[in-house]
Amino acid sequence: MFSNVLPRILVIVGTVSAICTLPLFLLELLDFDEALLAAFGIVVLNLLLTRYFLRDIREGLSALELGLLNLKDGEYATTLSYQNKDELGKLCELYNDTALQLRSEKHWLYQRELLLDKVTQSSPEVLFLVNDQLQVIFSNIAARRFFNCPTGIDGELIDSLLDTAPQGAEAAISDRKEGLFTLAVDDNEPQTWHMSTGSFTLNNQAHTLFILKQMTRELSRQEVAVWKKVIRVISHELNNSLGPISSMLHSGKILSENLEEARLARVFSTIDERIKHLSDFVQGYGKFAKLPEPKIQANDWNNLLGELAPQWQFVDLSEPDQTIYADPVQLEQLLINLLKNAHESGSNPEDVSISLEHRNTDSCIIVMDKGKGMSDTVMASALIPFYSTKASGSGLGLALCREITDAHHGQIALYNRDEGGLVVRVVLPSHS
Repeated sequence: MFSNVLPRILVIVGTVSAICTLPLFLLELLDFDEALLAAFGIVVLNLLLTRYFLRDIREGLSALELGLLNLKDGEYATTLSYQNKDELGKLCELYNDTALQLRSEKHWLYQRELLLDKVTQSSPEVLFLVNDQLQVIFSNIAARRFFNCPTGIDGELIDSLLDTAPQGAEAAISDRKEGLFTLAVDDNEPQTWHMSTGSFTLNNQAHTLFILKQMTRELSRQEVAVWKKVIRVISHELNNSLGPISSMLHSGKILSENLEEARLARVFSTIDERIKHLSDFVQGYGKFAKLPEPKIQANDWNNLLGELAPQWQFVDLSEPDQTIYADPVQLEQLLINLLKNAHESGSNPEDVSISLEHRNTDSCIIVMDKGKGMSDTVMASALIPFYSTKASGSGLGLALCREITDAHHGQIALYNRDEGGLVVRVVLPSHS
């Protein structure tokens, strides 16, 4: 860059020096050869002095040139060694301060990039960025699992990825319509998802960011919270009424002891029976509405099934000597409800089976029967409190099972068997 500037300075100095030596040729004291030799010596001396005094300038300009080339290449770690106390030295010092500041800012941005990448990659939400040519340029791990492409989807066209996406995702992503949509996964088990999009310009090119979030558990949690509130209100009102009624019934029995009226005794007996039934009803729903926080501990699976065997007949398909981590009281209640439903499904007792399987970090409980199964309408509402297809059912059994499963941060799912009957699968996290 400076290879042409310094030679020009030397040419200018040489030319000016040569012009200044012209009076030597006009003096009569020197002949022409002597004047020429003196002029040559003066020009050479001026050039050498000029080159000597320009050496620092050459060194400083070369250092600045090298530093600016490093900045152009994005390299901020190099500093200039030129430290003379002149104007170029001040410029080099200013350059070094600027390079150190840029290096610090680059390091901070790099750390923020790593943090952002860590957050996006570990996020359970499905994130992927698409450019205006419908090509994926960024995706996280959840997106690769969603599209069933473990090797990565960056660089793929979104239209080709929709072929491997769960059923129901194609229409939602193609229309780019924000809001809730339903997917059919895991043997057509419906799941509710929410999609949001954002458009922005990156490198003068339009991009769209897709964010897909699993909402099934959140919606179920909100639904259960509403039912709990309803149950608490109903329980409170019933308890407020049952207390006075029970007291009045007791007083009526005392007043009627000397009447010797059989029909009145039957009336009081019927009222007392219904009060007890209603009290049990309220207590059952109160247990659902006020389920305590589970106390996780190791449970011997064989011992647990041994305690249930006298109450319910079933076939144990589990491997021996297995351990499951859960609240023992809530786990027992869960199994009692599932076995009770299996026996009330119309299945033969010998066709009811239960098994425990360990899969990576999860423990999977499977209860199967060969009863009537469930229709799609019944299965969609089977886990909702108060819903029951039995004439004397309370609609609490499976709802309590879901509540216990959610309290353990697990999942529960219902499936109809191809050969008839129902499969209930409960997945609980394993703890070490």
